Amino acid sequence: MVISGRKKVLITGSSGLIGSEAVTHFDRKGWEVHGLDNNMRRDFFGPDGDTTWNLNRLKQCTTHFLHHHRDIRDRQGTLDLLKELCPDLIIHCAAQPSHDLAKDRPFDDFDVNAGGTLNLLEAARRTCPESPFIFTSTNKVYGDAPNEVPLVELETRWEYARQEDYPGISENCRIDTSTHSLFGASKLAADVMVQEYGRYFQMPTVCLRGGCLTGPHHSGAELHGFLSYLAKATRENRKYYIFGYKGKQVRDNIHSHDVCTFFEEFYRSPRSAAVYNLGGGRENSLSVREAIARFEALMDKKLHVEYVDQNRTGDHICYISDLRRIHADYPGWHQEYTLDRILAEIATVNDKETPA
Repeated sequence: MVISGRKKVLITGSSGLIGSEAVTHFDRKGWEVHGLDNNMRRDFFGPDGDTTWNLNRLKQCTTHFLHHHRDIRDRQGTLDLLKELCPDLIIHCAAQPSHDLAKDRPFDDFDVNAGGTLNLLEAARRTCPESPFIFTSTNKVYGDAPNEVPLVELETRWEYARQEDYPGISENCRIDTSTHSLFGASKLAADVMVQEYGRYFQMPTVCLRGGCLTGPHHSGAELHGFLSYLAKATRENRKYYIFGYKGKQVRDNIHSHDVCTFFEEFYRSPRSAAVYNLGGGRENSLSVREAIARFEALMDKKLHVEYVDQNRTGDHICYISDLRRIHADYPGWHQEYTLDRILAEIATVNDKETPA
């Protein structure tokens, strides 16, 4: 039951990984939490992507949460909901999230990622322009420009060759004249629009360019959800395909809880048209090969791996988020989840159950 008189937060994609974590986070803080989700993830990814289990979990474990089965592509419906709620905070997590799927469903990808974001921004401008608008963007907005950083090949991973690149890819990396994938292009359109609403209309907005966002409540599928799906493949004896780069491609990983604590930090001290990389950083980075070895050890099982020599178009070889800007602007925020803690949690929890 939702109780009036509380702060209100609207969370899109509320049954997904980050959205559901935000639901429980703000529910525990005593907020009135409104989730918007239509389980489009099942349509995109099939049974592996179905988030019904997570919605049911949220209904059972929250006190002030109300679910709205809505589609952000519905412009008038989105405006009507924002007008009705007039939330104090908007957290936009809904997306078509797959680098690979976008090429097969380009209109769905763009309509959800770019069009849906514009619908929310304009509805917010008309109804609650002073409420912070948080957009979960992606490092794919940089396209494959990060691949131009000189690399050295180590035994289990690719690594930056120059000392000055050691902290990772910064927000100054260019966003054009590179190959993005259609997903990266649609998210970039949304990213720039979120910035523009911040600058042009002086709205408090932020684009959070995520690395690999992870956690136990991820409906991992082969086309999206690196660590979650890798753990699932190991657990269920599925064949796991590695696409190119010798399996040494590197990603940094941030736990969904740590993403949500930054949401709260931004709400407390919002900025206009802010842009931050939000990932695990160097300490939480590992390659595909390294991740496989870690899960095999944690689960005491051997993964069935098949290597495909062709890498995914526009994919990053080595991507580590440079977190210096976000730490400079928000020195009180820090990550609680180390890489070891993240991997152990994902390895031991069934992705269709609430962890103990």
